Amino acid sequence: MKEWLPIVIGVLILLVVSVIAFILGVKYRMKVAEAELGSAEDEAKRLIGDAIKTAESKKKEALVEAKDEIYRMKTEADRELKERRTEVQRQEHRLQQKEENLDKKIDNLERKEENLQKKQNEVAERLKEAEQVKKSQFDMLEKISGFTKEQAKEYMLHLLENELTHEKALKINQYEQQLREESETKAREIISQAIQRCASDHVSEVTVSVVPLPSDEMKGRIIGREGRNIRTLENLTGVDLIIDDTPEAITLSSHDPVKREIARLSLEKLIQDGRIHPARIEETVEKATREVESKIKADGERAVIETGIHHLHPELMKLLGRMRYRTSYGQNVLDHSIEVAKLAGIMAAELGVEPTLARRAGLLHDIGKSLTHEIEGSHVAIGVELAKKYKESPEVIHAIEAHHGDVEAKTIVACLVQAADAVSAARPGARRENLENYIKRLEKLEEIATSFNGVEKSYAIQAGREIRIILKPDVISDDQMVITAREIAKKIEDEMDYPGQIKVNVVRETRAIEYAK
Repeated sequence: MKEWLPIVIGVLILLVVSVIAFILGVKYRMKVAEAELGSAEDEAKRLIGDAIKTAESKKKEALVEAKDEIYRMKTEADRELKERRTEVQRQEHRLQQKEENLDKKIDNLERKEENLQKKQNEVAERLKEAEQVKKSQFDMLEKISGFTKEQAKEYMLHLLENELTHEKALKINQYEQQLREESETKAREIISQAIQRCASDHVSEVTVSVVPLPSDEMKGRIIGREGRNIRTLENLTGVDLIIDDTPEAITLSSHDPVKREIARLSLEKLIQDGRIHPARIEETVEKATREVESKIKADGERAVIETGIHHLHPELMKLLGRMRYRTSYGQNVLDHSIEVAKLAGIMAAELGVEPTLARRAGLLHDIGKSLTHEIEGSHVAIGVELAKKYKESPEVIHAIEAHHGDVEAKTIVACLVQAADAVSAARPGARRENLENYIKRLEKLEEIATSFNGVEKSYAIQAGREIRIILKPDVISDDQMVITAREIAKKIEDEMDYPGQIKVNVVRETRAIEYAK
């Protein structure tokens, strides 16, 4: 215990000394801080005094500058005010001058209006005098001529109408004569040579085919038990078999000539073989189908060789072969196309145009007819699509598109195909119509002619290729006859469809009959 006592006393003494030293240090630092704070306050007071002095000097300077600026602005404002007053005075002077001038002009206008009114009054009086003179002159003219004013006007108009009608008729005759002189000779020469060189056989076909039978007993075998054989044959070929009282014959009916040909060949083979049952019918129809397809291909190749055309797509050849079984007004379409190709080629050679291109366009101009019963649309539109599909030239496509006038012909080849198509269709014996349509066309032709004023009678002659019209001579003059013929021809062109051309023959005859007694 005694050993620890000096240590404890030393520690306590050390603590007391440390506390005393800390307190003395704190007091010292407080004195130093108070001294520094006093010097800082003195410095702040000094700075504030300096700032106040500087602010006062700045204030004085700003007041001086403001007074100078106010004086300058006042001077500038006085100057501008003076200039504006001067400008206003000048404008007022100009306005005053304009008002004076305007007053003078108004006075002049008033004087002119007074003079004009006086002149108008004078003119009105003179017009009244002129009307009285004119009326007296008209009265005198009516007394001298014996015509009233309306009668004289009608008479003059009638004279003018007759004169104009005569001049119009003379002009029409002059132009027609000029056209005939320039074109008729050359056109007849080309067309006659083309027709002379063209020699083709024409086959008239209808929508039915007749198959002869060795005996009427064969009809029952073709029908079969409960109609099995005839139903099988009709289902496989798509053709209607008509078995009626016609002795030793069966009629095949179908709008598709290719199907009708397959059915005809199949039936002939079955009759020749004698074995007629559903299985045998299926075999025979397949064989007949292959034969017809082979014949279609051969016909297409023959047409290409006959017209001298090269590098034609095989599918187009097949479509050409199918046209062997298509007819138009009784004219075989393939033969018609071959004929058009030859005609177009001959005319092209005569005109110095490439004949091969013309023959190609002529051969393909009706190619759309091979698919008209399968695809909707006109044969022209179908033909154009086929030609585009198989990469034909633009000249051939345009000729197909323009051969019926659906679009305007823009090339010589298209014009030649149009002409060749018309020649082939319109030549005597090329086409035929059924009796009902034929009679209706003739009646329509006569009806159009008799609808015109002054027509007494009309007769359609030469199978409707000429209309002969008898005019009333007291209604239509010789000059009006030419115009009437032109109007009738125009109406026929607008309202009727017909192959070739129709001659409008107008006859006007005046007869004088007297009796010697």
